[in-house]
Amino acid sequence: MSKTILTKKILYWYDNNKRELPWRKKNSQIKREYYTLVSEFMLQQTQVTTVIPYFNNFIKKIPNLTALSKINESKLLKYWEGLGYYSRVKNLKKTANIVKKILMEGCQVQSMN
Repeated sequence: MSKTILTKKILYWYDNNKRELPWRKKNSQIKREYYTLVSEFMLQQTQVTTVIPYFNNFIKKIPNLTALSKINESKLLKYWEGLGYYSRVKNLKKTANIVKKILMEGCQVQSMN
């Protein structure tokens, strides 16, 4: 079986069997990117069924990358409470700050052209 056929079969199976998860819902591209980022950090060593309610609450409190990059650490830790492995949420915030910086630098470069 060729790689192309195998890939198509796997993707076909996935499309027909994937679970409906809050971070996979149809949203704007920017929301999907943010939701995917948050869910990936939450899902590290944590089961999906455990993550779902925490994810829904987290994005209500911290709805976007800007809010995440600006929130103080004590509130951030409070919203993460119950998921454990607090280094994940600290690294999530660091990632948000890095992404925001890169996006801002990209805007400045584009405005110079």
